[in-house]
Amino acid sequence: MSRIKQLEARRRALLRRCEEQREELAARLAQLSPASLLGAAADGSGGRLRHPFAWAAALAGLLFLGRTREVLTFVLWIRSALALAGRAAHLVRLLTQLRAARAEP
Repeated sequence: MSRIKQLEARRRALLRRCEEQREELAARLAQLSPASLLGAAADGSGGRLRHPFAWAAALAGLLFLGRTREVLTFVLWIRSALALAGRAAHLVRLLTQLRAARAEP
């Protein structure tokens, strides 16, 4: 019976340790909430959000976590949005040049 008591005591200790780690993880995840990250960015202290390697690491992490389809969809959507923005900027430049050429004579 002594062995069973030892195992039960060890099990209780492991469960206690798991609960402590769960609480610590919950506290860390609360610090990483989108609201806190956006708040840090608004305060100007969120320099980590502007770092391109941080974004690349986040995308790579999502790819490794099995969200490949969602990540690729997001990347293609961003790529399309950037291409559209570039074309719109080019069109605005052309219109500005045409207006300037019309206003000269």
